[in-house]
Amino acid sequence: MTVYSDYSKAKIGWFFGLSGWQLATVALSVLPAFWAVQRQAWGSALLLLLIWAAFSAVVVVAVRGRSAPGWCMSMISYAIAGLTGRTPFRARATRGQVEDLATADLPGVLNAVEIHEGPPTGTQQARIAIIQNHATKTWAVTAAVVHPGIGLSPAEARQAMGAGLSGLLDLCSRGELIDELLFMVRTVPDDGAERGQWLTRHRRDNSPDLSRQINNDLHAVLSLASVRTEAYVTFVVPEHRLAKSAKEAGGGFDGRARLLYSLMQEVEAQLRGAVGMTEVNWLTSPELATACRTGFAPGDRAGIVDALEDWRADHQTNADVPWAMAGPSGADQLVRHYSHDAWNSVSATIKLPVKGALMGALAPILTPAETGERRSYVVCYPIVGQTTADRQSGSSEFAADMGEAMREKLKMRQRTKAKDEAAKARNLEGKLARGNSMTTPYAVCTVTVPKTMRASEFGRRLGASIRRAGFAPLRLDLSHDVGFAGSTIPLGVSLSRKAI
Repeated sequence: MTVYSDYSKAKIGWFFGLSGWQLATVALSVLPAFWAVQRQAWGSALLLLLIWAAFSAVVVVAVRGRSAPGWCMSMISYAIAGLTGRTPFRARATRGQVEDLATADLPGVLNAVEIHEGPPTGTQQARIAIIQNHATKTWAVTAAVVHPGIGLSPAEARQAMGAGLSGLLDLCSRGELIDELLFMVRTVPDDGAERGQWLTRHRRDNSPDLSRQINNDLHAVLSLASVRTEAYVTFVVPEHRLAKSAKEAGGGFDGRARLLYSLMQEVEAQLRGAVGMTEVNWLTSPELATACRTGFAPGDRAGIVDALEDWRADHQTNADVPWAMAGPSGADQLVRHYSHDAWNSVSATIKLPVKGALMGALAPILTPAETGERRSYVVCYPIVGQTTADRQSGSSEFAADMGEAMREKLKMRQRTKAKDEAAKARNLEGKLARGNSMTTPYAVCTVTVPKTMRASEFGRRLGASIRRAGFAPLRLDLSHDVGFAGSTIPLGVSLSRKAI
């Protein structure tokens, strides 16, 4: 498990790598050329063959992860959204139209999110924030976690943590409720808020000028050189799964909350045990609102920390971030980046290498290139249901056998890449039969910089960091808002889930 390489294509084309719809489209488009040949119209036949070749290339060849028709549909959708005024976002608070401070006002795909406060739990009677997404019909819960890291861990410890993560995914699959796990990490430059408060509390009035100057210099230097890491874990449960079991737990929101609380306990036990998390703190509504606000505006964190310090001294101070102001005051979806408040963000997904990915290989992606830059990424594990996994495994195995048989019939040499994909497709069926779960993991990385810096330059540096980590970047043009929301805002947004 220290090297993750047991993955294959989601679908293997059984006819020279072509999927069913691609093969049908190519076959139907060549019929006019055959019709011209039958009529012996050789000039028309040649012209139709050229048109067929160009059309087939458009259908088959993917350009930066999308087919040409996919790019055309995306551009048309973006143009229509821009003409109808749906691309820009302006918060209701900026227009003086806030009616309820507890109602979330978020842009884009986050607009359908509603935050509920769960029943009191634990010794402190905390009310955990339950995230409901009306667009995708899902429920989610987020926890802030702390992990000691694997940089100095031996191979045996990494092996155990990898097995623990696999066990966590199998646990979610056996429960048949959770269908996706998201692990998010945000690395931001240290704003020095905590150290500044510590200096204020421990500095004496009669301290020598030299020691005061030394501490001030250390505070300035360490703030520029240090980075802060925030990690979150979110699990997502679809409504159609939760509703069936919620009836037995009392029904309504309370029944759903009871089931989500029980899932929290199962996930937390595995995170603290085999995965190696030292802290797992399920976020309340104010804590989640703070995480969202600092996700959109990293520079606001210092003010929030100061407000919390003032609240400890005087409980009359309001240190909470209302959900009506947890989002940006304004946001614009552009083709090459996403603009929110005084910041620009560029997102990219990564392609898994054929040789496999070493555990911890994503670390270089989190290294900022300059002061003021924020890096973040999310690793998503959508869990495929057992019935769907068996069907997909059988289809992939059939496609691999059919492709090999056709190549042997045509006396064509099979490439090593095709052999490896066929072998992985055959091995998958055996692993599913032994009780393992199937997942389709992916990752999204985002860099956020102030608008005084060039977003395109930092997007290029993000791509360089991804390549240095051993992966291939794929920039999410026309979709940077979704990539940003999924990789930076811990509300359970997924790129693999569509609105219902």
